[in-house]
Amino acid sequence: MAYSKRHYRQGLCPSGMKAFIVTVKDTDLWIAVDEQAATPDLAAELEHFIWNERRVLEQYIQEDPLFGKTLDPYLVSEQAPPIALEMVRAGNLARVGPMAAVAGAFAQRVGLEVLRRSQQVIVENGGDIFLRCDKSLSIGVFAGDSPFSQRVALRIKPREAPRGVCTSSGRVGPSYSRGQADAAVILARDTLLADAVATATANRVQSDQGLDQALELAREIQGVEGVLIIQEDRLAAWGDIQLEEG
Repeated sequence: MAYSKRHYRQGLCPSGMKAFIVTVKDTDLWIAVDEQAATPDLAAELEHFIWNERRVLEQYIQEDPLFGKTLDPYLVSEQAPPIALEMVRAGNLARVGPMAAVAGAFAQRVGLEVLRRSQQVIVENGGDIFLRCDKSLSIGVFAGDSPFSQRVALRIKPREAPRGVCTSSGRVGPSYSRGQADAAVILARDTLLADAVATATANRVQSDQGLDQALELAREIQGVEGVLIIQEDRLAAWGDIQLEEG
C-alpha cells in the first residue's frame, strides 16, 4: 500500500519550490518548480502537453504494435516520432525493450518543458525522477519488505545539468520484471537511460544471486553514473552514490 499511495513523494519538495500533481490516464506526475514559476495555468498547460505526447506515442504503437510489446532491443525507422526514437535508443543501450523507458520518457520530456520557465524542476513518475536542482536532495528508497526499505536514502548533490534517478523492482509496483530485486536504482545523465538500465539491472537479480553481475552490467553502460541494488538484506552500490539514513 505504501507504493500505491505514493507515500515516497512526501518530503521530496525542497524549500523554495512548489509541488503539484498532473494526471493524464495512467501518467501520474508529481512536479515541483520554483515558487515564482508556479503560475495558476502551469498545471493545465502541462496536462495539455502530456496529452499531446501520449497521443503521439499511442498512435505510433497502434501502427507498430510490437514496439509496445517486445522485451528485447528493437529497431524502428528514423521517421518514428521523437519520443519513440528516444525510448528505443535507451532500451537498446540497456538491452531491453523500448517500453522499459516510457516512464522516464514522460518525466524527462515534461521536465525539459518546465525548464523553459523554471530554473529548478523535479518530475517524479512512479519512482522515476527527472531533476535539476540548486540544492542537495534526499530521495528515500522504498524496497518492499527489505530491511533497508525506507531506512536508506540517496543524497543527490546539486549541479547545473539535469539528471535522472530511476528505480525498478521485481517485487514492488506494477511494472513487469524478470528479476527478484527489491530495488534497483540508477543515476544517469539521461532519465530514459536510467529507467531502461534500472529495468535491465533488476532483471539480472535472481533469487539469492546476481547482485555482482547486475552491478557490472549497469556500470558498463555509458551514461550511467551510479548504481544501487537491494535484495532482501543485501545491498550493492557503485559510482556517484551517497547513502544516508532514510
